Amino acid sequence: MTEPARRRRLHYRPTVREASGIDTDPDAPLWRAAQAFRLVTLVYAISYQFASASDYTNARLSWFFVALMAVWSGASAVMLAADTVPRKYVVLADQVIVIALMASTRLVSDHEWYQNHQTLPTTLWATNAVISAAILGGPWLGIASGVVISSASAIIRDQINFDLWRDATAPVLVSVGLALGLATTTARRAHRQLEQAVRLAAATEERERLAREVHDGVLQVLAMVRRRGAALGGEAAELAELAGEQEVALRMLISEQGSGATADTGGQSVDLCPLLTTGASTTVSVSTPADPVILDRDRAIELAAIVDNALSNAALHAGPGARVFVLLEDLPDEVIVSIRDDGIGIPDGRLAEAEAEGRMGVSKSILGRVAVLGGTASLHTSPGEGTEWEITVPKESSGSD
Repeated sequence: MTEPARRRRLHYRPTVREASGIDTDPDAPLWRAAQAFRLVTLVYAISYQFASASDYTNARLSWFFVALMAVWSGASAVMLAADTVPRKYVVLADQVIVIALMASTRLVSDHEWYQNHQTLPTTLWATNAVISAAILGGPWLGIASGVVISSASAIIRDQINFDLWRDATAPVLVSVGLALGLATTTARRAHRQLEQAVRLAAATEERERLAREVHDGVLQVLAMVRRRGAALGGEAAELAELAGEQEVALRMLISEQGSGATADTGGQSVDLCPLLTTGASTTVSVSTPADPVILDRDRAIELAAIVDNALSNAALHAGPGARVFVLLEDLPDEVIVSIRDDGIGIPDGRLAEAEAEGRMGVSKSILGRVAVLGGTASLHTSPGEGTEWEITVPKESSGSD
């Protein structure tokens, strides 16, 4: 061999560096912001206590409840921000403790006071429970928490009367629950889209890197084996043919990498082109549109199976050395697949004889599948002139398939 053959190693290299220190939890920034708000509202609640303690009937007990409020504010802030305890339990405890502290107002003040003033922990501090519920469960849980706490406030303050409509507590709490819940769902959706984009970018970069490695190494070797084997003849010619088939298959795989991101739309639709190009070889040429041809997944798989059967029939019956050409056409409402070979053709009456003998390759695997898809199949053949199938299938099911 005059051409040098070199072994090339495919080394794995990470394609997308993992961003260290970045939260993988989309809710984490919201939790941290909520706990900062909790500490700010604690400062307000304590200042309100200094201003109101002299009006309480039991000021000493009121300071005890304020101390409990401060302890819970710090503990819950740490647990919710760091996620050291399952957040659902902390949020549930938050609802209970807020309502309990609101109810404690009746223990430290008289009826006239708690009916005309804020409850002891203040409405602003009680909003933290609604915020936590909204971040945890979205807008519906946030609204539910706002309704429960505002109802508890109305009952504790003995305001279940016409004066209730003058109180802004319920509208504020419910609005906060709705707004923060919607913000949470939006953040989660954006995070999922970002993760999908990062995975897609990583996969695309890795495919491109492997394609370069394969092109520069494996394909060069296969091309050399094909050329030298064909020149040597004999058993080496068979080896050259096998190497040529693998070269074509690899080249087709590499050519598909550019459209790999759009081959599968992630739902019930797929690109038909890659399903057909997998049948390409040294004797089979497949031509597809440059743009993806999107079909329902089941319809695309059935159509690819029809083409596979036609290719199998050509390989078995078209004769030695026959070449097959597959053409995919994308029309607005239908797709047309043509499978043509330059083989010996099919004699008149041969398909009817095969069906009578129980060989259902054409009648079931091709014509039967086309009928199920609501399409049409036409066969043009004659002895010595090859065979051509033209298969037309609507893109959408007619509903009676």
